[in-house]
Amino acid sequence: SPAGMVLSVLVILLLSVLYEALKMGKAVLLRRALLALPRSLSQEALSQEALSQPQEGDSGPAQGSPSLMEFPISFPRWFWFHVGQTLFHVLQVVLGYMVMLAVMSYNAWIFLGAIAGSTLGYFM
Repeated sequence: SPAGMVLSVLVILLLSVLYEALKMGKAVLLRRALLALPRSLSQEALSQEALSQPQEGDSGPAQGSPSLMEFPISFPRWFWFHVGQTLFHVLQVVLGYMVMLAVMSYNAWIFLGAIAGSTLGYFM
């Protein structure tokens, strides 16, 4: 039916726009992750050493003895940006395959909807 075809083209157009938006979001997250990385590993190690050394009067563990309490529970900021990038990548791949599957129906209107959506998504 014509209404079903128009709806299908609109859905493919929106999926293509979303695909391009995810691609841009992934680039923004990459930039933030690179800014969150430490300047050098030696500086990060030095700052972690300074934080983990017990102060005078502390009843902390003896120097050099391993303790379960010293295990870092929180991850650095760049790690969470990397997790976000990974999730964005998975969504981008899934959307890309969905649009590709729709285009492989060899319907010219669906193909034009995918092209128009990609163009519109890139322009925005």
